[in-house]
Amino acid sequence: MKRRAGTLVLVMALLCSMIFTGCGSEGDSGDKAGGSSDLKVAIVCSNSGQNDNGYNQSACDGIKELSEKIGCEYKIIEPANGVPEALETLAADGYNLIFSLEYDFDALIKGVGGSEAIAAQYPDTTFVVFNDDPNKDDSGKQIYNNVISVLFDVHEASYLAGYLSVQVNENMGKLFDKSYNLTPLDKSRGIGFIGGTNSNGILVYSYGFIEGINKAAEEYKANYNYYAKYDAGFTDSALGNTVAGTFYDEGANVVFADAGVVGDGITAKAKEVGKLAIQTDANLDGQQPGFVLTSVLKITGVPVKTITQAYADGKINEMDRLQTYNLASGATGITDLEEMGRHVQDQAVWTEIKEKVKAVSDDIASGKIDVTNKQLNEDFDPATCPNVKVKTE
Repeated sequence: MKRRAGTLVLVMALLCSMIFTGCGSEGDSGDKAGGSSDLKVAIVCSNSGQNDNGYNQSACDGIKELSEKIGCEYKIIEPANGVPEALETLAADGYNLIFSLEYDFDALIKGVGGSEAIAAQYPDTTFVVFNDDPNKDDSGKQIYNNVISVLFDVHEASYLAGYLSVQVNENMGKLFDKSYNLTPLDKSRGIGFIGGTNSNGILVYSYGFIEGINKAAEEYKANYNYYAKYDAGFTDSALGNTVAGTFYDEGANVVFADAGVVGDGITAKAKEVGKLAIQTDANLDGQQPGFVLTSVLKITGVPVKTITQAYADGKINEMDRLQTYNLASGATGITDLEEMGRHVQDQAVWTEIKEKVKAVSDDIASGKIDVTNKQLNEDFDPATCPNVKVKTE
């Protein structure tokens, strides 16, 4: 393996800033039981941190759970000096399998500042990246065999969430009592979306969401305003509270949060003003019971366990370098709506809505409905959604 000059100094400096966990007590390499005793796995968290109740936490919980079964050593990193430094340090330290949850690929695939790509420097290390497939050249050919890209069909799950949102909004008078403060249909029809960054990993949610909204809006011959902000970051819950409040004031009755901890502020605002929110990554329907309509699931623990198990079994090189997890995998979808069902009045209407959502899910699975997948750089054409007017902040 290659190391650029000064790596030893970088390693020592970065290790001082890492948050890490072993299979045993803090700082311990842990039990090395079973046939995978030489396997060292690392997870590099995104900037929302390992305790974000969703995206990062699911991956961390996944490796902790699997380590109990196969006896691997693991480390969880919240990088203080950036993802590239963390990846290089871990690879130099002998970690065989490194999962990177941040949307930061240039140093790994292309190299930055005149340095060779990290994947090229450490060909014996397998790197796993999420939410995009950056390991392709301009012709679409795979660049490195030691990089695995993981995609979730969250565009399909988001479509279901959009379709559900309109169904609920159009039937609000039957579903909700006076403890809610939803904007009447004769005044406004609006739905909002707040994302962390203007990137494929966020837009894939938004575009699927819009298409699902349009599908249901066409059924009701209605038109919806779509309020969107794509640069909210992932850590400022107060900002989420403020932006969601603006969208609710403009007439939105549902705001979809895809922004890490920012989503906590969005759901809190939903409860405060008597409206609805949609969470993401984990099942967070109980975060503000009755005010979180559903959660769009991205269970990162599923690929973490699947890929780690493949490595432990000596089958990592048999895996496709692009791994896609669909609705059937259990890694994505929307929640079972059980929590929201406890807070609606007309159970017959609620059952009918759930049946409609199930029918749409079946149409997606069969290919009858094709949802734009921005993760694969598919273009979204607003003209295909004439019943939705997008208003980007």
